[in-house]
Amino acid sequence: MSFEIKNAIQNGKTVLGIELGSTRIKAVLIGEDHVPIASGSHDWENSYVNNIWTYSEENIWRGLQDCYQKMATDVKQQYGVSIKTVGAIGFSGMMHGYMAFDKDGELLVSFRTWRNNITEQASKALTELFNYQIPQRWSIAHLYQAILNHEEHIANISFQTTLAGYIHWKLTGQKVLGVGEASGVFPIDLNTRNYNQTMIDQFNELIEPNHLPWKLEDILPKILLAGENAGVLTEAGAKLLDVTGELEDGIPLCPPEGDAGTGMVATNSVAKRTGNVSAGTSVFAMVVLEKELSKVYPEIDLVTTPTGNLVAMAHSNNCSSDLNAWVGLFDEFAKAMGMDVDINRLYGTLYNLALQGDSDCGGLLAYGYLSGEHITHFEEGRPLFVRSSDSNFNLANFMRVHLFTALGALKLGMDILLNQEEVKLDEILGHGGLFKTKGVGQRIMSAALHVPVSVMETAGEGGAWGIALLAAYMINKVNHETLEEYLSQKVFAEKAGMTMSPDPEDVEGFKQFMKRYTIGLAIERAAIDYLK
Repeated sequence: MSFEIKNAIQNGKTVLGIELGSTRIKAVLIGEDHVPIASGSHDWENSYVNNIWTYSEENIWRGLQDCYQKMATDVKQQYGVSIKTVGAIGFSGMMHGYMAFDKDGELLVSFRTWRNNITEQASKALTELFNYQIPQRWSIAHLYQAILNHEEHIANISFQTTLAGYIHWKLTGQKVLGVGEASGVFPIDLNTRNYNQTMIDQFNELIEPNHLPWKLEDILPKILLAGENAGVLTEAGAKLLDVTGELEDGIPLCPPEGDAGTGMVATNSVAKRTGNVSAGTSVFAMVVLEKELSKVYPEIDLVTTPTGNLVAMAHSNNCSSDLNAWVGLFDEFAKAMGMDVDINRLYGTLYNLALQGDSDCGGLLAYGYLSGEHITHFEEGRPLFVRSSDSNFNLANFMRVHLFTALGALKLGMDILLNQEEVKLDEILGHGGLFKTKGVGQRIMSAALHVPVSVMETAGEGGAWGIALLAAYMINKVNHETLEEYLSQKVFAEKAGMTMSPDPEDVEGFKQFMKRYTIGLAIERAAIDYLK
């Protein structure tokens, strides 16, 4: 088998996917059967600079290069050959945010990530103007907020894009985005699979009094659909990605996509009535709709699949960050006691303990709001753990309440879709860090959403694998083969998964917890107001 893989590497029959997530940049190289054959990753964290969550350009490139190099080293160690070329490459990144450039391609202000809840004024005004939900983290909300703030750089904008769009542009020279990624920049017209022209006209009219030297359509990236060619790796781009100079130019790239779209692809959730939930630093559920929603909901975002079908998205800014911090505290305690505990074993032990707790967490309450949370209308976050004198305070309930609260805001958003809009879901596919400990995150997610949750063996591969599959689809599709057909027949036909149905006791316990969670939001508000 390794001989066949070695041949595929040498003959450029592999495909590379790289995703820049919130805490990790990951590269996955797949073979002709779409199975990962090598990988590399680089851990990184956002910085909070001048009240902005950001990543520096230096860290973006250093991280990307390190990630690529580790993947290339993995190839050399496993197969004894160097990577000189691949069949195709795809780049993905955390969606939304704000990257604005001048005519010389220089970044005008530091990258503002999706995590910033600083565009409330713009978000409300645009939602009202378009009669279409414009969340705070969307690129257009960031742009309009900067205009409202009379920021100096606005007049100098020549191009605005996302993190994935930025990487793709620097490596290919092409200012493009995949439609799924673009749907988190500006609303999409489902008929044209392009930016909504009526809304573009409305926006241009809105900003006319500012006498800016550009119109919105001049500065946005061009939209491409899954399967379309998005340019090739330039000579300069190859040197930028692979600092050793071994990688050759001329490799085709697929349209850059967002982590929402790659999550859909990695879980085979691009067809109608399917959904997936990605649970890591943030948590979001994506449901591919059969029809449009009856009205605008501030808690629900509308984006698209990489092929341009409508998707309802319930997105919570906070999921596992506070949970990870508590596990880190237990790790510190173990080391202080002279015990060297494997971190995966520690997570597994603590997560499994949560399943032994009281169904409603014994009356405990927690909020893992490290940053603001738009579903519950908080502009900042204050992680909290609260209990009353008669709560059943033990380690099992402590872990259980932190796992429950990681899904609290998401639950409020999903209730709108499943109860008020009566959206039909056959099952949800889970992926991301929360599902690494077998059976725990899955069981709690199933209880929260009251729907069967499946986790595939490939779920750990995540978005880097998803964007690699999109790049493979671009070069391998035949005739008019759709992405849905390609994934179902050529990628997932024999992939095994484990499905878990909701446990009635867990469902009831989660309901009780949510009553406490909703009432207790006043405590979170007080913490934000008084704990500066």
